Amino acid sequence: MSDADGLRYTKIPLNNGSDKIPALGFGTLIPDPIATKVATKAALEAGFRQFDCAERYRNEEQVGEAMREVFQEGKAKREDVFVGTKLWNNNHRPERVRPAFEASLRRLQLDYVDLYCIHTPFAFKPGDEQDPRDEKGNVIYDDATTLTDTWKALESLVDERRCKVIGLSDVNLGRLKEVFESARIKPAVLQVESHPYLPEWELLDYCKRNGIVMQAFAALGHGIEPRLLDDPVITRIAKRVNKTPAQVLLAWAVQRGTALLTTATNARYIAENFDISTLPDDAIKEISEGISTRVRLNPVVETGVPGFIPRRT
Repeated sequence: MSDADGLRYTKIPLNNGSDKIPALGFGTLIPDPIATKVATKAALEAGFRQFDCAERYRNEEQVGEAMREVFQEGKAKREDVFVGTKLWNNNHRPERVRPAFEASLRRLQLDYVDLYCIHTPFAFKPGDEQDPRDEKGNVIYDDATTLTDTWKALESLVDERRCKVIGLSDVNLGRLKEVFESARIKPAVLQVESHPYLPEWELLDYCKRNGIVMQAFAALGHGIEPRLLDDPVITRIAKRVNKTPAQVLLAWAVQRGTALLTTATNARYIAENFDISTLPDDAIKEISEGISTRVRLNPVVETGVPGFIPRRT
């Protein structure tokens, strides 16, 4: 196995016919603003060229500052970096989509984003509160707004070349089909939790057949029990190929045809996560067929409330 085989530079064609998404991506779900900026700069300097953001993460400003500094220093070019961000649930009403999009652009200090996704298929009560709750603590949903209503508003952003492609996040196969079959501009990317404990083979197969890039978040398990990084199949392969368990998991994700997101705040781990290499075919088969544990770590697909983001109190 070569350390310079180019797997880390893999790009996957998008269905707009002209662009590609780097398979290896950096997620910016980092609670601390200072750590966000430091980690984003470190990721750019390590070689990451795909970045996932969201208004819900409340740190787009710090991501934008880090990118601007790296661009000004000449360490990376804007046109070489694929930036995606996401529309949050309280802005699903069509008339709220454009203002939310423009606000993300301002915070990121960008003229355009490469990808704009609907963060979850659930519409919340419209307003400034990201996490609207009733007196009993229950989420207040907006039943008057459908996912297809919101999707049409995103299509207009592509028409105006404000973003290159649009996508969905945290949807199941049924909701994906609902949008795909009715959409004028088809989803280019589907962001979902996926890893060896939740491989989502049926969803991946549908995406491949329909020209949609499946983008896996929590590719390393997000440090939640049961720990993917401690799985005996993964650790055994890592020892055999002289790579870390994280590098093995990320290589598996790329080699099966997905884009992925990984997050770290330690510069050494960020560099290690970019330093992936192609795994032997028998290792890919062992991970795909030899791991039987099945668990979803984030219940967001059922409620629209991300399990990885703490609520503000």
